[in-house]
Amino acid sequence: MVDSLPFAKQLDQFERYLRSERNASPHTITNYRRDLKKLQDYCQQQGIERLEDITPSDIRLCLGQLHRQGLSGSSLQRWLSSSRSFFTFASRKYGLQLNPASGIRAPKSPQKLPKTLDADQTQQYLEISTDDWIDCRDRAMVELFYSSGLRLAELVGLDLAHIDMGEGSARVLGKGRKERLVPIGRFALKALQDWLKRRREIPLSDHQALFVSKRGNRISPRTVQQRLQKLSLEQGMDGKVHPHMLRHSFASHLLESSGDLRAVQELLGHANISTTQVYTHLDFQHLAKVYDKAHPRAQKRKTK
Repeated sequence: MVDSLPFAKQLDQFERYLRSERNASPHTITNYRRDLKKLQDYCQQQGIERLEDITPSDIRLCLGQLHRQGLSGSSLQRWLSSSRSFFTFASRKYGLQLNPASGIRAPKSPQKLPKTLDADQTQQYLEISTDDWIDCRDRAMVELFYSSGLRLAELVGLDLAHIDMGEGSARVLGKGRKERLVPIGRFALKALQDWLKRRREIPLSDHQALFVSKRGNRISPRTVQQRLQKLSLEQGMDGKVHPHMLRHSFASHLLESSGDLRAVQELLGHANISTTQVYTHLDFQHLAKVYDKAHPRAQKRKTK
């Protein structure tokens, strides 16, 4: 027999379990609370008072209701995940026999293509003056983002020892703590050389970090984002440029020039090639123009 505690009390116990046994962050607990409140509201609307009375049909109906209210596919997936976790907890704590959210899938959101800079916009953005050491550092960071397709966390995590100036490469620690070797282009190498000379001017607290702040500590991700946004204004860009936009631009431009999807996957550190394939959609119009111009069966017949 399932414990007869009210739903709100069961949620309180689940929250305590997340905090004490799962060591979940306050942000994660807030998300669980928000998601399960939606389930609680649905049950109240339907007059469902006991956990064992919630069926897979109820989960699908609630999912459909949330979808009509405008929740995205990722939000619906998170709601389902929260519900599954709660029912798994309830099976152990209260003896619930069935997890009604098991096996149910959320509708997918339409895939959003990443925003990129074209070649001219990239050139405009990279023309950074190097009047002082901060500008010199910022230029080196921006050039490295675009040259090597780094993630924000990968760039701020770089140490001096990770850079091989002679070989023109960087050892990067990516997602899942997987290490990969990426090439550094000549413009980025020159920007790094200039930065390393100016770096000596700063009283350092962190002697290992490649990029440091005014205080001499390893630069923070938030500071990098703020500096790139400031550069967006100074360089007269149409919108804000962020680190991932430079990574996307690197991937798109490289794929457009080479057509080698596997090489781009390797350079980006993607575990699955399906993640890299999003960039093929970005270049479709360009490829279509090339096809129309080059393929003998695609060329328009000249009128006499």
